[in-house]
Amino acid sequence: MNTQTITFHHAVKKPVIPQSWRVDEVVALFDLPFADLMYRAQQVHREHFDPNQVQLSTLLSIKTGGCSEDCGYCPQSAFHSTGVEDRKMLELDAVVTAAKAAQAAGADRFCMGAAWREPSEADMLSVVEMVKAVRGLGMETCATLGMLNDVQTDQLKEAGLDYYNHNLDTSPEFYGDIISTRDYQDRLDTLERVRRAGMHVCSGGIVGMGENLTQRAQLLAQLANMNPYPESVPINNLVKVEGTPLAETADLDPLDFVRTIAVARITMPSARVRLSAGRQQMSDAIQALCFLAGANSIFYGEQLLTTGNPEVERDRALMDKLGMYPFADKH
Repeated sequence: MNTQTITFHHAVKKPVIPQSWRVDEVVALFDLPFADLMYRAQQVHREHFDPNQVQLSTLLSIKTGGCSEDCGYCPQSAFHSTGVEDRKMLELDAVVTAAKAAQAAGADRFCMGAAWREPSEADMLSVVEMVKAVRGLGMETCATLGMLNDVQTDQLKEAGLDYYNHNLDTSPEFYGDIISTRDYQDRLDTLERVRRAGMHVCSGGIVGMGENLTQRAQLLAQLANMNPYPESVPINNLVKVEGTPLAETADLDPLDFVRTIAVARITMPSARVRLSAGRQQMSDAIQALCFLAGANSIFYGEQLLTTGNPEVERDRALMDKLGMYPFADKH
């Protein structure tokens, strides 16, 4: 009998009983010897997913720059001088063209991001048409548009939006050091509205912003204790952009980033844990460790919202070296 078929035949998720994670329990995971943490994360990963499969998402900025929020990491904030121009929203045709190109390159999810505090009624009319058009291509759809009200979440659900991304960014305790124009509760309220509307939640955070280990654990506990926790959890490594308040922040040790991936996998077993911003600065070896730690989704393409991303060819070459394949491929 083919043992590979036994081990990797399918990626059916086992039902997960919600677990409440105390912050000290999450800290204890971070404190495990590296080999023990990786072994535990790999066990959890294999219980819920094919360990060699990676989901590919492509992110397009449909409205760039001029955001009225003061997020300390963000080059799109109107509070920071980073050289990012305030541009008008893209036309529908341009979005569809980008989605078709992403699909042709192997992506199965297309994410649309806009630099707003919250969308206006006119903005929503345009976004709804974009969601419908991308959904019509047969791709999963995701959007990140800032805060939403109940009417807007219903509009997006009706348009066919599969996922809504709204990151918590960091822990409640560290949040005020990064952002002053929006409360933590505002983020939680938007995520609750997304859930009530019946869409999947994509929510994660950014590490390497100067937070300590306990604050990193607090972020993951906050995410893991949602009921249910997010189906998609992007873990971003801070991309330092000149002109932002965090431009001179000390680099996070790459192995600490790998540990964060592993702890996210253990605490949110059936979520897609996504390597997001900061991947361009990672070596192939660190990315391989992240996959071993339980990451099984990446942003795929040459650009994120305003920062670079590893090229498609490099990603494909890395997946080939690791024997990994996209979610959309039939194996």
